[in-house]
Amino acid sequence: MAFRASISVLAFASLFFSLCSALSPNYYDQTCPNAEMVITNAVKKAMMNDKTVPAALLRMHFHDCFIRGCDASVLLDSTKKNKAEKDGPPNISLHAFYVIDNAKKELEALCPGVVSCADILALTARDAVALSGGPTWEVPKGRKDGRVSKASETKQLPAPTFNISQLQQSFSQRGLSLHDLVALSGSHM
Repeated sequence: MAFRASISVLAFASLFFSLCSALSPNYYDQTCPNAEMVITNAVKKAMMNDKTVPAALLRMHFHDCFIRGCDASVLLDSTKKNKAEKDGPPNISLHAFYVIDNAKKELEALCPGVVSCADILALTARDAVALSGGPTWEVPKGRKDGRVSKASETKQLPAPTFNISQLQQSFSQRGLSLHDLVALSGSHM
């Protein structure tokens, strides 16, 4: 797990830092200085009870970022008028949403309306890798939560039936290399 996590961390960091250029590692320093500690503790607690949490959080973050960018739209629930990403075929098997919910609940009590779910999801993925023996990295923060989530857009996710050419095309459309493809595909299974 640590080796695969190490590779995925580098791929994730390089991919999503470029998408997050307006973000800051110090974003919550004044408004919610204990945010990262709260999130890390939520991941630790979940990992004590469920060994699948690290892979689940990394996969959830990957699925979120691949669709509309890292906006936590994968966390939104379906409504009568809209089937959300969470309920799209590739995402039916996503789990560990409770980790984000638990962290968000505690953060809302500590600093209401400050920490976005998008940042919580990015930080839980980082913490899951680090707490599993992989490396850690600085997560730029300040993402805004998405308000649009459509199950129909989950068809953009690479299908498990894709051959290598289809996978490379799907990843390259998002600025990802073959190295990124191997790292990210292997690390969240």
